[in-house]
Amino acid sequence: MSESQGSDGTTQHLPVIEKETGPDPLDQSASAAAYDAPPPVDDKGRGEGRFWSARRIPAAITALVVLLVAGFFLYDIAAVRAGRSAMRWRRELAHQLAERPLDDTWVLVGAGVAAVLGLWLLVLALTPGLRSVLSMRRTHPDVRAGLERDLAALVLRDRAVEVSGVQSVRVRMGRAKAEVRAVAHFRELDDVRADLDATLADAIRGLGLARPPSLSVHVRRPGRKG
Repeated sequence: MSESQGSDGTTQHLPVIEKETGPDPLDQSASAAAYDAPPPVDDKGRGEGRFWSARRIPAAITALVVLLVAGFFLYDIAAVRAGRSAMRWRRELAHQLAERPLDDTWVLVGAGVAAVLGLWLLVLALTPGLRSVLSMRRTHPDVRAGLERDLAALVLRDRAVEVSGVQSVRVRMGRAKAEVRAVAHFRELDDVRADLDATLADAIRGLGLARPPSLSVHVRRPGRKG
């Protein structure tokens, strides 16, 4: 309790300020962990699929390996046809394949490596790839457009920091969900989150994506320093 001397000589009691002993309100979070705002979608462009990768590096490596192996075999066969003896490596390979049983360790290892490589090539051939590119709605039948996920996340972050009370924002942009984590240093957390819901939903609509992601917003207070 504090006292002060008034102008008329009387003693005035100043209000007592007590520090709360409970948890620091700056550490609390008012955002539900599983909160999902309604996705800002329309039915247009739902048939747009993902962009297919050209797979240039795997295709080039596969073509180079096949070319080298085929070249060695063709050269050796041509040499044998010309009256020369077969190369030593081909004779040794034929000898090993003829004598080694199928359950031999090296035979199993070689078969496993070949199976893994073949499966990898099949997966590359049957999957589109380019997971970092989001398909946009097609406005012209002959033109397709895509947007990098990092750029989409940057757009959402720039729109989020414009909301009053937001101190910092982190955005994780996936193909099906945009997760936004914001730190608010003033205003009620529920009010900040409501404004972020509206602002970010409008921003996602503005991206023009064929499959707009759902929106998850988390807002908290900044942690204590030190």
